[in-house]
Amino acid sequence: MHYHLKTINFFEVYIKLRSHLLSFDTPKIMGILNVTPDSFFDGGKYSTEKEILSRVEQMISEGADMIDVGAVSTRPGAMDVPVEEEQMKIKNAVTLIVKNFPHIFVSVDTWRSSVAQLAIDSGADIINDISGGTFDSRMFETIARLRVPYILMHTPAKPKEMQQKIVGGDLLPPMMRFFATQLQQLKCMGVHDVVIDPGFGFGKSLEQNYFLLNQLSAFQIYDCPVLVGVSRKSMIYNLLETTPAEALNGTMAVNTLALLNGANILRVHDVRAAVEARTIVAKYIKCKELN
Repeated sequence: MHYHLKTINFFEVYIKLRSHLLSFDTPKIMGILNVTPDSFFDGGKYSTEKEILSRVEQMISEGADMIDVGAVSTRPGAMDVPVEEEQMKIKNAVTLIVKNFPHIFVSVDTWRSSVAQLAIDSGADIINDISGGTFDSRMFETIARLRVPYILMHTPAKPKEMQQKIVGGDLLPPMMRFFATQLQQLKCMGVHDVVIDPGFGFGKSLEQNYFLLNQLSAFQIYDCPVLVGVSRKSMIYNLLETTPAEALNGTMAVNTLALLNGANILRVHDVRAAVEARTIVAKYIKCKELN
């Protein structure tokens, strides 16, 4: 992986994707496609082929650089679903997207190695693992064999219990040790195209989420792209005393701060708003560099 320092907080990083280097000199927008009945914001909206295709087409037209498909809800308190159900939904959705939109990058949100294998076999490009390899001991060897980019996220426990496993005190040192350990394991297995995700909302208090947002540039030490996924989450709507449906303005405020602190990928429900935030931040940074 290659990088060079652009400004004090901004690195240009790359991952190998589809046999070429994908540069993050411009941050990427990852559109969320939940094919689940119980996701916290849009559960049940995209279950038929027509609904899936319409949603993906909309996100691409609004400027999405990649689509992240999830078939298991990871909201706080969510329960596991049978692996067969997840496999069926992922295979159907990925096959449909790849057939109709072959140029868009497809990520699959799963912590199961068997689903990761099926997803890549069905045409997906990236595996997005909320557990960072801690829920399935075969995930890392699967990623190494598949030779695909891997999103390494931090969470202290599965969604059904993660908010009861919040670690007190300064969360940053144990998180940094976690990423260093996991990255070293991946590197030893030949996996170098890794994206770091701090896991906003996963086993963190509201205060810890905003502390991590403030310290986001610390994760650049790993020379990996950094993904931020805060879209309409409780760290926003609880603070604003509103609901996920009314949390777009707050989401864009947090996404803007994330971009200013060095985020390379924004994972969002609202693609157009994120693209506009990216455009404004890019202009602000360019003008700042000229002064």
